[in-house]
Amino acid sequence: MPSTLPILRARRERRLAKQHASDSRKRSLFVSAGMIISLLIAALIIVAAFAYVNLTRDLPSPQILPNLLNPPNGLLLQPTKIYDRTRQHILFTFAPDDSPRRYIPLSDTNPQHLPKSLADAIVATSDPNFYDHAGYDLATITNYELHNTLAQKLVSDLLLFNEPPSLRRALRERILAAQITSQFGRAQIVEWYLNSAHFGRYAFGVESAAQLYFGKSATQLTTAESAILAAVSDSPSLNPYDAPQTALERGRETIQKMSALGFLSDEATANALGESPRFQPPPLSDVQPAAAFVNLLLAQLDSQFPRARIERGGLTIISTLDFNVQTQSSCVAAFYAARLAGLPDPSIQCDSLRFLSALPPSITIPDSSASAIVTDPTTGQVLAVVGETFEGRETPLVGAHRPGSALDAFIYLTGFTRGLSPASLVWDIPGKTDVPNFDGAYHGPIRLRTALVNDYPAPAAQVLSQMGVENVDNIMSSFGVARNVDLSLLNAASAYGVFAEQGVHFGQSINDEFTSVTILKVEGNDDSVWLDWTTPQAKPVVTPALAYLVNHSLSDESARENNSSAFNVGRPSAVKLGQTEDALDAWTIGYSPTRVVAVWAGSRESSNLSPRISSVLWNALMQIASQNLPAEDWSLPAGVSVINVCDPSGMLPTTDCPNVVNEVFLQGNEPVQADNMYRKYAINRETGLLATVFTLPQLIEERVYLVVPSDARSWAESAGVAIPPSTYDVIQAPPTNPDVSITFPELFAEVGGVVQINGTAAGADFASYRVLIGQGLNPQEWVQIGEGNAPVTNGLLAEWNTEGLSGLYAMQLQVVRADQRVDSVVVQVTVR
Repeated sequence: MPSTLPILRARRERRLAKQHASDSRKRSLFVSAGMIISLLIAALIIVAAFAYVNLTRDLPSPQILPNLLNPPNGLLLQPTKIYDRTRQHILFTFAPDDSPRRYIPLSDTNPQHLPKSLADAIVATSDPNFYDHAGYDLATITNYELHNTLAQKLVSDLLLFNEPPSLRRALRERILAAQITSQFGRAQIVEWYLNSAHFGRYAFGVESAAQLYFGKSATQLTTAESAILAAVSDSPSLNPYDAPQTALERGRETIQKMSALGFLSDEATANALGESPRFQPPPLSDVQPAAAFVNLLLAQLDSQFPRARIERGGLTIISTLDFNVQTQSSCVAAFYAARLAGLPDPSIQCDSLRFLSALPPSITIPDSSASAIVTDPTTGQVLAVVGETFEGRETPLVGAHRPGSALDAFIYLTGFTRGLSPASLVWDIPGKTDVPNFDGAYHGPIRLRTALVNDYPAPAAQVLSQMGVENVDNIMSSFGVARNVDLSLLNAASAYGVFAEQGVHFGQSINDEFTSVTILKVEGNDDSVWLDWTTPQAKPVVTPALAYLVNHSLSDESARENNSSAFNVGRPSAVKLGQTEDALDAWTIGYSPTRVVAVWAGSRESSNLSPRISSVLWNALMQIASQNLPAEDWSLPAGVSVINVCDPSGMLPTTDCPNVVNEVFLQGNEPVQADNMYRKYAINRETGLLATVFTLPQLIEERVYLVVPSDARSWAESAGVAIPPSTYDVIQAPPTNPDVSITFPELFAEVGGVVQINGTAAGADFASYRVLIGQGLNPQEWVQIGEGNAPVTNGLLAEWNTEGLSGLYAMQLQVVRADQRVDSVVVQVTVR
């Protein structure tokens, strides 16, 4: 029997081999898993490192805070001030008064220090866990508008003010808050906050607030007064002037919070609640120069920097305002508005009043108001803004208003881009459009320039229909304006300033809108440049040739109805009028190559406004703005030709045209046809009928008539336009002359084919004869069809091939005598 030992040994070896293979697989799996985990951890570390580097890239240095808030001279960031373009006149200061802002320490080692109750009140109100956290709070990290700790508030207001709210900003804010807390300590955080917080009414820093509301230094504040200011710092709009009762109540709530946190004993709490703080009266506000301009400037500045950072201080804003133009414009506008409202003249000195002409007779609109803007189109800078002036008092408001027809120039511009010209004919007659003219009249055949310069909406409606609304809207959009949308003075001046600069828009892009600007430069307290708009951007909008067509039309005083002196400013200028159908809004927008002035006048009830009224103020402001400037005109650009045309057809003039004018055309669009609107007619002066070949020569006179189409005939009759007669003079048989006669065809005969003309051409002193044919009852042109040098008696004079002819014709036989006398006879026939 074989031994079982080898079998058992083999089984054991196989079992050990399997176990070893399994252990090897497990070890490999563990090693692989460990490597993967290590790689993942390494990747996470690398990603975290890159994320942190990205998060902290360009992170402001905490050292900025002591530079801003611990100045060596003890003065804080001084109030932001807005100056005119010369830096000689302050337009606005973001401060309650002219006192410098002072830095007051919190430490009691300084004789003049802030009371501890003030620091406690700030902590109780704004950061109750101030002594427990590391300077930041993670609970509200997803609410980007909340800054729950004093350190975070400092970072948000002074270091990250220009970053938009986001998770990245929230994380950066907390990193910096932790850094400044660790680096400078909690006491310094409270001291900085007290000396930089906003307490309403542009009072930054507790010293400014204490002086404003309580008339004392912050070092002298009581506990109750400290509690009130602490509450105000948390909600600056609820300050003692704007919400006095609420400020008192919130101060008492702050005292209760201080007591709950152990900052006040029961006795101190009772004493604080028993106080009766008294607020000093608000300071009288001075009259702010150029208030409307400042509001416009701040609106543009808000697009670049947060308003809170501007108000905090340390900035110098140099505006584009021309202080003299602004002052004189506001003054003249006050007189204008008072007179328009039927009130006495204001009791102010106004050196430029000599530029203001009288209003149209019998015009008084009690509830009227007016506003205006002056810009420099060469730079895109706003020089002056007159706020809406009501009854002689200027307000800081400059609203947008209904444009009415003020933007019709862009309708015509669209036509010019598509083959029309200022000379193009439009019939302003009933039935062409449902849009009425403001004067209630129709003006018949006129050139587009006449319709444009006189602000006739009916022809504009015809051009709009012809060009298409979408095309017109696209053109307007490129100028920054739109139909059926309220129009601001700034947009009106910017749009027409493009024409002033021959198709180029100068300005800056603000909130995706290219417009004129009110700011030249913004500088920091360290002379750093925050914003520089001294050099304008240039944006071509239309070609110089197209802009010239508009300028030439709007500056054509000869085409303007009544040729009013209201538009004469002693220099070339183009003026677009505008008004609404209800006559509650009137516009005058005029410009020269160097200045643009836009004026709006409006009323809530009196529908008696017209551009004649707003033009009075425009004229004065244009002269004020243009003083000491050379009188420039627009030069003829390449691509424009000037030729004589007949008015109003815009076609080449003929000898019959009574009014030949110069017109401008894009090269290639000049007319090639002669005028056919004016025609000369032979009239029997006794009967007033069309002369015929049988009318006695001594009764015939030539008259030139305007030929109107059938749909304009009723307009012509109502307008008293002479219409050529449509009937001919009575035809009488000519006297018989046996030596000069046509015997065939007979008078009024119908003929066709080849006609043999028979008759007699003879008599004493016969020299020759000729036969002529003319079309109509009184032919203006004759064509010779036969001639002869021998007399003919009752014979063939000529043959006339009438193929292709139809209608009334005259046959004329002329016999020439030896002494050059001519005897003639005419026979009228009809060609079938």
